[in-house]
Amino acid sequence: MDMSSSGLNGRENEDSLPPPPPVIPSDVVPVKVEPEKKKVLRLPIARRGLASKGTKLLLQTNHFRVNVGNTDGHFFQYSVSLSYEDGRPVEGKGVGRKVLEKVHETYDSELNGKDFAYDGEKTLFTLGSLARNHLEFTVVLEDVVSTSRNNGNVSPDGIEESSESDKKRMRRQNRAKTFKVEISFASKIPLQAIVNALRGQDSDNYQEAIRVLDIILRQHAAKQGCLLVRQSFFHNDPKNFTDVGGGVLGCRGFHSSFRTTQSGLSLNIDVSTTMIVTPGPVVDFLISNQNVKDPFSLDWVKAKRTLKNLRIKASPSNQEYKITGLSDLPCKDQMFTLKKKGDDATEEVTVFDYFVNHRRIDLRYSGDLPCINVGKPKRPTYIPLELCSLVSLQRYTKALSTLQRSSLVEKSRQKPLDRMRVLKDALSSSNYGSEPMLQNCGISINSGFTEVEGRVLQAPRLKFGNGEDFNPRNGRWNFNQKKLIKPTKIEKWAVVNFSARCDVRGLVRDLLKCAQMKGIAIEPPFDVFEEDFHNKRSPPLVRVEKMLEFVQSKLPGAPQFLLCLLPDRKNSDLYGPWKKRNLADFGVVTQCIAPQRVNDQYLTNVLLKINAKLGGLNSMLSVEHAPSIPVVSRAPTIIIGMDVSHGSPGQTDIPSIAAVVSSREWPLISKYRACVRTQSPKVEMIDNLFKKVSAEVDDGIIRELLLDFYRSSGNRKPENIIIFRDGVSESQFNQVLNIELDQIIEACKFLDEKWNPKFLVIVAQKNHHTKFFQPGSPENVPPGTVIDNKICHPRNYDFYMCAHAGMIGTSRPTHYHVLLDEIGFSPDDLQELVHSLSYVYQRSTTAISVVAPICYAHLAATQMGQFMKFEERSETASSHGGAGAHPVPQLPRLNDNVSSSMFFC
Repeated sequence: MDMSSSGLNGRENEDSLPPPPPVIPSDVVPVKVEPEKKKVLRLPIARRGLASKGTKLLLQTNHFRVNVGNTDGHFFQYSVSLSYEDGRPVEGKGVGRKVLEKVHETYDSELNGKDFAYDGEKTLFTLGSLARNHLEFTVVLEDVVSTSRNNGNVSPDGIEESSESDKKRMRRQNRAKTFKVEISFASKIPLQAIVNALRGQDSDNYQEAIRVLDIILRQHAAKQGCLLVRQSFFHNDPKNFTDVGGGVLGCRGFHSSFRTTQSGLSLNIDVSTTMIVTPGPVVDFLISNQNVKDPFSLDWVKAKRTLKNLRIKASPSNQEYKITGLSDLPCKDQMFTLKKKGDDATEEVTVFDYFVNHRRIDLRYSGDLPCINVGKPKRPTYIPLELCSLVSLQRYTKALSTLQRSSLVEKSRQKPLDRMRVLKDALSSSNYGSEPMLQNCGISINSGFTEVEGRVLQAPRLKFGNGEDFNPRNGRWNFNQKKLIKPTKIEKWAVVNFSARCDVRGLVRDLLKCAQMKGIAIEPPFDVFEEDFHNKRSPPLVRVEKMLEFVQSKLPGAPQFLLCLLPDRKNSDLYGPWKKRNLADFGVVTQCIAPQRVNDQYLTNVLLKINAKLGGLNSMLSVEHAPSIPVVSRAPTIIIGMDVSHGSPGQTDIPSIAAVVSSREWPLISKYRACVRTQSPKVEMIDNLFKKVSAEVDDGIIRELLLDFYRSSGNRKPENIIIFRDGVSESQFNQVLNIELDQIIEACKFLDEKWNPKFLVIVAQKNHHTKFFQPGSPENVPPGTVIDNKICHPRNYDFYMCAHAGMIGTSRPTHYHVLLDEIGFSPDDLQELVHSLSYVYQRSTTAISVVAPICYAHLAATQMGQFMKFEERSETASSHGGAGAHPVPQLPRLNDNVSSSMFFC
C-alpha cells in the first residue's frame, strides 16, 4: 500500500501546519470543557452498629478459634514452571505435586531447608525467602501416571510394538520421566495483613495471606491422598461413600477454610459432599449409568462422552491411564499394524486376536464391544473393555437426575448433634497441628466450637380474608377454615389431560369445592380434553401441538387458565414445550400437576399457585396492609431479586439464565413479576440490565421492570430501589457494586435524566459453610434466628439469618451482606424487613429460608430454562467450541397477557 496517498499520512501533514485561526461568532460564549471526572469505585460499606431486637439465645457455631503467633514474617510467592526434558511444558494436572515433592526431597539444602505450600499448579509460597530469586532444578520421577505419551502405539496393556529396542525404550519411558522445574520470585505478602484485617483495616494483602493458609490446608489434604474440590477434601474411604444410583456415589468429606471474623481468625469446618463415579470395572459403571441390562444394550455415543478423561487401571499391569475415547469398531474388527519379531515386516491383526492369541489373555465378552482408547487422536492405544477398571475418587460432573438428587439429599442429611460430633472428630483427625507450614506461622487451632449470641425475631403478623389476622407459630401457618385475602374469579378455564391415570372428574369436583371454601369464585371447567391415545408415543413437541390444536378447535375463546395433567411426577418432557407455547405464544396461564395422592392439603397448595398466577393474593403482612413498614411504606419503593442459574459443572455450553423479579403495586411487597434472559455460559454478572439498542431505545431488563412498577403503582417512580442479589461470592462483590449497579443506574437515567433514586444492595449467600447449633439440643435453631456478631466480618456489614424452621437435617442460615445503603435503614429495621420478606412467599404456608424475591428469581429462571431444554440439549451440542463459541440462543419473550403475572409461582 502506498502510504503517501493514505489518509494517515495526510493527517500527519495537516498536523505539521499551523492551526487555522478560530472562527467564533461574536454572540457565542465558548463552552468551558470540564475535565472528565474519574469514576470512583464503590466498595462494600462498613457495619453501622449492631441490631438489638429479639429474644437473646446462646448458640455455638462450627468456627474454631485460630491463634497466630508469628505475625512479623512474610510469605514469599514464587511462580513455578514445569517442563519435560525436551522443553515441552507439562500440561496435565496432578503430576505437579509429585514433581514438587521430589524437588523438596532432593534439593533440601538449596531450598534452605524450607517447607513450602504449593497450589498444585503454578504457584508456591514459603515463609521467608529462598536463597535466590530464580532457581532451576531437574528431577526424575518413577512411575508417572501415563496419559500414554508413548513412542509407538503400545502400552504394557495395550497393543505392543515388537522390535526389541522399542520395548526397552518403552519400558524405560513408562517407568521414569525427567522434569525441569523453574522457581521464580513473584511477590511478598506480610502476615501482618491478617492482623490488620482483623482490626477492620481492609488491605489488599489480607485476602492473599488467607489464600496461602487455605493452600496449606489443601496441600495437607493432598498429601493424604484426598480428592480436592476447592476447599473441600474427600478421603478414599468406602465408609464415606453412598450409592445414589446411575453408577454415581455421594462421597462425604470436609470443607475447611480460614475466615477473618470480629473475634479473630477462625477455621470453618463443615461436612461436604461431592459426586464421584463408582470405582471398579468400566462395564459395570456403564450398565448402571445407562440403566440397561447388559453391555450389548449400551449407547456407545453416550458412553464415549461419559468416559472421556476418566482414569482407569488396566490389568494385567495395573498401570493407570486416562481415557481419550473409544475405538470406532468392535474389538474383533478393530485392526492395527503389528511389527513382527526380528525383522521390519508388519502384519494387520485385530485387537481381539492380538490379546487372545499373542498375549494369551482370555477375553470373555469384549470381542463385540468397542475398545477403550488411551492414546492420542493420531496414535490410538486400544485396551479391551473388560481389562479396564475405573480408579476411585473421580468427580462426576454431569447433572444429576431428580431421583439421584433426592437420594443424595436423603442420605447426606444429619441432625444437628450428629453433625457437631462428626465435625469435632474431623478436626481432631485432620491433625493440622503436625502441618509444618502452620507450625512455622505459629498457628494453633482451638478445639472448641465458638460461642455466639443470637437473637430470635418475632414472626410478622399475617392477614387473611374476612379481616382475619394470624401469628405464625414456629414459622408455619395454614388455610384451614380461612379465606384468601384477595381471591380471583375464574370463569373461563379447561382441563387438559396428557394420558395421566387418575379420576379427572373427581379431581375437578374436589378442586371446585376446595376453591369455594378458600373464597375463590370458580365456574366449572368448559371441558376436560383427553389426549388421543394414538399421540401418546409421539415426541413431546408433537403431543403438545396436537393437544393445543384440539383445545383451540373446541374452546369458544381464550381461557383464563388451563389445568394440565402430566403423566410423570418430575421432569416431564412435555412441561417445557407446554409452558413455552402457552406463556410465549398464547398468553395463557397454566398450572401443571401430576396428581398421585390428592387430598385437601394438595388441592389447597395447587389453588395457592393458581390464585397467585391469576393476580390474586393468598395472604399478606399486616404491616403491608396497614401500610406501616419502616421506610418502605413511606416512599415508593421497588424490591428487586436477581439470580443467574448455570448448567451443571460438566455442561460448558448451556447458556446461563439471568432472572430479575421486581415488586409491583406499591405499597405491596408481596406481588412480583419477572424478566428472564439468557447470557453466555457460566457468566455470573447479568449483562442485559441496561441494553441500549439505539439512541432512544433501551431493551434491557430494568427498564421493563421500572415501567411496570410505575404503571402498577399509580404512576409513581420508585424513590428507593432495594436489590437482593443471589449467588455471588465475596470476590465478586465489587463487580455487583460497580458493573451491575452502574447498569441499573444507567437504565434509570435513560428513563429520566433528573431522577436520582436511592439504592440498597444486599447479597444473599446460601452456599457457605457456617452452621449454628443450640448447645446440647437435638433441635435446629428456631425460625427468626439472626446473628450479627463475633463470627461476622470484622469490617463489612453482614449478618446470618435462619428465617425458616429446619425440620430435617441441620438448618443452613442465609448469609446476607449489605454492600450499599443510601436509604439509611437502621440495623433493626433492615433485619426486620429481610425477615418479613421470608413470609410473603405465595406458594407455601411456611417462612422460607431466603427472601421471596430471590426464590421467585430461581423459579422464573428454572421455568423458562425448560423452554430451552427441548430445543437445545447440551449433551448433543459440541462442547469443544468452549464458552462463547456460539451465539447465545435467546429466550422467547412472554406474551403481554402474562408478562407481568406471577407465572413462575
